[in-house]
Amino acid sequence: MSKFSFLSILAALVICVGCSDDDRDHQYTGILEGTSVQVPALTPGQIIKIPVHTGTYVEKGQLLAIIDSTDLVYQREQLLAARDELLIQLTTAQNNLSRANKDYNYLKTTYARIDNLYKSESVTKQQLDDVTNNLEKSQTYLSNARQSLNQIAAGQKKIEAQIKSVNKKISDARIISPLSGIITTIYYEAGEAIPQFSPIMEIIDIKNIEVKIYISEELLSSIKYEQEVTVLVDGMDESLKGQIIWVSPRAEFTPKTILTPNTRTSLVYAIKISIPNNEGILKHGMPVVISL
Repeated sequence: MSKFSFLSILAALVICVGCSDDDRDHQYTGILEGTSVQVPALTPGQIIKIPVHTGTYVEKGQLLAIIDSTDLVYQREQLLAARDELLIQLTTAQNNLSRANKDYNYLKTTYARIDNLYKSESVTKQQLDDVTNNLEKSQTYLSNARQSLNQIAAGQKKIEAQIKSVNKKISDARIISPLSGIITTIYYEAGEAIPQFSPIMEIIDIKNIEVKIYISEELLSSIKYEQEVTVLVDGMDESLKGQIIWVSPRAEFTPKTILTPNTRTSLVYAIKISIPNNEGILKHGMPVVISL
């Protein structure tokens, strides 16, 4: 082999090695993560039906489970009956108040007339005292009638609030999906009893998926919010685009499960990248390569 040929091959190898190091210094491996939501059972009780399965895609607002609400329905019927009874009491209290108000106004007018007659010595002091006493009794009765009406009105508001609460519990017995996504875990089976606020299943939103990577402090100055990055996926010829949405304000030690390109750096900064996934190509837990 000639000296010229040997030098040419050596130069080509140096150039290729340099390119490989540069690419490796700007590529990071991460695991895709969707938005995980634990769907709670707001109403406790026995699960009657779960019409969905693990691994199926559900739409926002879709029925996920039905909880037995028989006792709540009976409770609502009792409250409705109590409300009807209060309505009758309210009508009676309003009539009593109206009558008490009329009696008071009549006695008030009578007192004024008797008082004038007494001043002109046309009636006795006993007659004035009788009218005064009747007026005071009427005023007390009027005050009591108002208080009774207010108490019944307050009780009516309390019953209405209880009815709304029971109606909400009955409505919550039909567990509805709060988002569109994939059901990854179902924690209970039909027939089991579930406590209040316990998660019945987990749903992961994969429409907007994220990946976290770790970069060295040296590269931090070249990173900015909304910066576009390239996402490489095994088995796909074309790359995808992502966007930096979060940069950690603090350095941390390199996680043991993460391999960073620059092994000499012990402190790294975490960044999150959002990747649109409207077509559902990307999956939760899938490894990808991020090229900065």
